[in-house]
Amino acid sequence: MAFEPPQRLVRALGDRTEWLGHLPETVREAVDRRKLDVERVVAPGGRSSVVLLVRQPDGTPAALKLAPPAAAPALEHAALTAWNGWGSVRLLDDGDGDGDGDGDGDGDGDGDGELLLERLHPEVSLRSLPEAKALLEAAGTVRRLWIEPPAGHAFETVAARTARQAAAMPSPDEEPLVAAALAAREELVAAPGEVRLLHGNFRQGKVLSGDRVPWLAVGPEPVAGEPAYDLARLVRDRVEDLVASSSGASATRRRLTRLADALEVDRDRLRGWTLFRAVESGTRALRERRHAEAELTLEFASWL
Repeated sequence: MAFEPPQRLVRALGDRTEWLGHLPETVREAVDRRKLDVERVVAPGGRSSVVLLVRQPDGTPAALKLAPPAAAPALEHAALTAWNGWGSVRLLDDGDGDGDGDGDGDGDGDGDGELLLERLHPEVSLRSLPEAKALLEAAGTVRRLWIEPPAGHAFETVAARTARQAAAMPSPDEEPLVAAALAAREELVAAPGEVRLLHGNFRQGKVLSGDRVPWLAVGPEPVAGEPAYDLARLVRDRVEDLVASSSGASATRRRLTRLADALEVDRDRLRGWTLFRAVESGTRALRERRHAEAELTLEFASWL
């Protein structure tokens, strides 16, 4: 089959030329091994993986996701296995690479970055709904994901992930907003809340329409920690609309309160994680010269 990776993926992974260079061959091998018929590549797709809409040998629709090692597909596989379709997209094989689930395949689906998933509707996310309805559906979806991490899990903790992120942020001596974000993080990790398996990058665009149930989460960056961390990115959703509104600051605070109350999360802890995650995201966007995104995100953070 002829295959060209989506340009969005090429731009995002431009420095990982080896994986991109082998991607057409990797796709062909994965499709042939599972005897899949490819319908199309999802475009523009994501920035860290490629997804193909396929049909299995019996005609069942599915999605084949391939990701580089840096995207930690093994951990995504482990999280999806733990959720088993409860609030999330469902795995259609056990990762043995041959699609029959008997464990004797030549490959290792999670080890080489291949995930065979149930087919959702990639063009229809919660962002297609009015904001109030989207937040309601998002809250119901993310709540299902907050289960106890499996025994012996290898998921990174929130404390460890945010420590790495904090180390890459600018000096707090020069940036008051950075100082506030780092102080909030220190206070939060010093007295951690309950530990749950979290999506790690939950937002409206990561919840797609499905047939089995109306809405299912996709694309986790799983982490073990308190639910308030998982909600923090959702508070910032549609930031461009918030910033464009004359009541953006008050609307943000109302959204934070509604989500905290609806999901029984401590409001101050949600505010703290929202501040840290917004400042971390904004300063990272600055480093990567995504200046428009950085400006929006840091203005949002200043309202908190």
